[in-house]
Amino acid sequence: MDAYLEEELYDLITYCIQNSDASDYATKEDRIKEIGHELFTDGGVDALENMYFSIEHRVREEISKDAKPYRSLWNGISSEWNY
Repeated sequence: MDAYLEEELYDLITYCIQNSDASDYATKEDRIKEIGHELFTDGGVDALENMYFSIEHRVREEISKDAKPYRSLWNGISSEWNY
């Protein structure tokens, strides 16, 4: 399941980075939030950290952009996650 979520999360974040003015931008952000909740339910904060670590590096390497601003979409899932 994590591999599918990682691919979906990568696609969503790269889409948001590259299309910040798209009409479906908010829908994509909402799905990013949902993925965070799914990950947290399955593995807690460690699952969030592990997934985002991977995503940040993929985005940086593959499209030379920074995914860090999207970490804050998962704020509120846990008091331990605050970016």
